[in-house]
Amino acid sequence: MADEHMSKKVEDMIKAKGLAISPDRIADVVKQVMATMQGGPGDSSGGSASPKGGLDARKDYPLANKRPDLVQSASGLKLEDITLDKVVDGNLTFDDIKIKPETLEYQAQIAESAGRPRLAANLRRAAELTRIPDERVLEIYNALRPYRSTKQELLDLAGELESKYEASVCAALVREAAEVYEGRDRLRK
Repeated sequence: MADEHMSKKVEDMIKAKGLAISPDRIADVVKQVMATMQGGPGDSSGGSASPKGGLDARKDYPLANKRPDLVQSASGLKLEDITLDKVVDGNLTFDDIKIKPETLEYQAQIAESAGRPRLAANLRRAAELTRIPDERVLEIYNALRPYRSTKQELLDLAGELESKYEASVCAALVREAAEVYEGRDRLRK
């Protein structure tokens, strides 16, 4: 009941300010805040593991020093295998120094355990982006600029992110952008 009351209050405030944010997005944010206040994600009352299962900022951060066994490049190289000599000699490829999505997930778990849920969400979005070819990331960036895409093009892009790249967090962000752009008249006509 308190969640519904708070959600309604926030929704009324958003409407009063003339902002265009979907009620579903408001509900999600309210749930996250309420979970945090009740000892959920981001709680700093002494719990040691994040809700995703695992790493704790107090004992695992920084990963490179305290958990180097978890840090690998996209090609599978361990941290100690990446040296300046190998770079200078041309013995490393871009994939040898590119971060692995799992490493970003570990960083997200650490951020959550330290009470930084927004940073954790950003790291998870970044992890999803590592699975998308760089050229496509640039195309997506350009498509998200105001007046560059229709609402349907953005929704199709969100569908592609989910189905082709398993990037559901990024897809949700694109859907949210489509709604906001529509409300602010920033879509291509």
